[in-house]
Amino acid sequence: MGTEVRYASFLGTKRLLWLVASVFVMVLIIQYFGFPNIYVVPSLFSSSKGQVAFLGSFQSGELSGNSNISGNLTFASGLNTTASNVVHEGTAKTELSKTNDATVEDSNATMIEDTEIEDKFPLQVAFGYEFVMPTSENNFVLDKPGKYDIAHGVARNETIDDNPIITTAAPLAMVISPLTSSIQNQSTDHSCLRNIPAVIERSDRARKSVASISQMNSMLQESQTSFCSMKPRWSSVVDQELLRAKYLIENAPLLKSEPGLYAPLFRNLSMFKRSYELMEKTLKVYIYAEGERPIFHSGPLNGIYASEGWFIKLLQENKGFVTKNPKKAHLFYLPISFRLLKLTLYVPDSHNRTNIMHFLSNYVDMIAQKYRFWNRTDGADHFIVACHDWAPAVTDEIMSNCIRSLCNADLRGGFQFGKDVSLPQPNIRSSMNPLADLGGKPASKRRTLAFFAGHMHGYLRPILLKHWENRDPDMRIYGGITKASYLRYMKSSKYCICARGSQVNSPRVVEAIYYGCIPVILSDNYVPPLFETLNWESFAVFVQEKDIPNLKNILLSISDKKYKQMHGRVKQVQQHFLWHIKPSKYDVFHMILHSVWHNRVFGIRAR
Repeated sequence: MGTEVRYASFLGTKRLLWLVASVFVMVLIIQYFGFPNIYVVPSLFSSSKGQVAFLGSFQSGELSGNSNISGNLTFASGLNTTASNVVHEGTAKTELSKTNDATVEDSNATMIEDTEIEDKFPLQVAFGYEFVMPTSENNFVLDKPGKYDIAHGVARNETIDDNPIITTAAPLAMVISPLTSSIQNQSTDHSCLRNIPAVIERSDRARKSVASISQMNSMLQESQTSFCSMKPRWSSVVDQELLRAKYLIENAPLLKSEPGLYAPLFRNLSMFKRSYELMEKTLKVYIYAEGERPIFHSGPLNGIYASEGWFIKLLQENKGFVTKNPKKAHLFYLPISFRLLKLTLYVPDSHNRTNIMHFLSNYVDMIAQKYRFWNRTDGADHFIVACHDWAPAVTDEIMSNCIRSLCNADLRGGFQFGKDVSLPQPNIRSSMNPLADLGGKPASKRRTLAFFAGHMHGYLRPILLKHWENRDPDMRIYGGITKASYLRYMKSSKYCICARGSQVNSPRVVEAIYYGCIPVILSDNYVPPLFETLNWESFAVFVQEKDIPNLKNILLSISDKKYKQMHGRVKQVQQHFLWHIKPSKYDVFHMILHSVWHNRVFGIRAR
């Protein structure tokens, strides 16, 4: 009898072991085929649910695998392919999609073309997800390792301190990752977003859709009454200040004229003047100190991406708008140069921007976990100034709620009226004298009807040259020409054709204004700079791409009287596009900041 019992027990144990083994094998199969980006097995045995998966033990300064710590951002090898994923209470970020090869820019340089500045900084080399940092004096280090622990979050109901919050007691589940939509949806009220004018969808069918300038005006007007950012998770004094500013702007006293400003250039001179005054009096901006050069706190001061560098430089030097107390801030600035981000991290010929998106995701996670301010609004009171073509794509998810000031202001590329700002894109030829070569001939001495010169980036310019190159003496349409010839034609032509290249934006728009030439914007769905403030139809011509064959007739249909009026307005609007070494009232630095302020004021929601 005892032998039979022992034998039955042995069989039972054997069956149990087979069952456990079978379940384990099934889990491995599901892991491999069903969830390749989620490590199921480790999660079954994890004893710390709220941990940041890619950090390992950051607090003790030890990291799993071979890793390089770039300031507060960790890039570790030996991890899974979603190395930047953060797991909050079992909820993982959505994987960042890889970019289309066709969208990767052409970086060939030219004197007169909308091109990139020279690659003056060494590129980092990427192997998988491990970034090998240069060992030269230009080390791209964001901060010193171990300075603080980003693996721990901030509870929503903590008391705000003047100093950055560094806590290990708060549950990480309260830290909202910008890509963890399931967490955001639990506590974010975006009900007012249903009335926002729809952005043109990025589908093959929608690519044929074109928003005229009058339609853009309507979309902007609708957004100012229907757009609102998320309701803050907790109230703040700055919200009441913004609501008060909104009321005062909407009830601004009527102005017919104002010294230093030309009324026809503005959508509403009275509201602009009141808004600008309130910005000067009220606005406080907090600049995050995290991150080191070259990616952070610096940028190019010449070339076509100079707006990034000049804005960073002038804002950091400004003592009137900048505050060191984040509790008093109405806006939070992420001081990133997207041009230098590309030069630093992009792997040449890889046709892949995923590592850049991971880098930005890590940076935002660090900001959200070290400070409480991102989580209060999901980043709606944070902003970036980005002139690189890739900025809309690499920030589309990671910084989706931020106010984005973008040179590549494309309605098809996710630009959103009421939130995003179209950034002026000049071509600064001298960082020592950004106002060099300004001016041109008076209207009566401009003999050439229309001018364009540039390399054949994108699909549109070859079409333009096919119809007009060497076809008509009034239409000076060329490919590449010398810098001297380019400047001569810009300064002596009535109309300067601003044809899109690889993207919708072109520095010719601002260049035309610099040289007293009426810009002819030939770029469907491009939102022109400072659109929420300026009345572009008063000093520019908009021609749809399909009308290239009729371009000359369109320009000739403008009367001489109308042309001279528009030429005078181009000269008047020039002051709003100039970069000064020391900022001047109503210059482009203040106008960019005002547009960001404007969108924040009109997007604010009371709690």
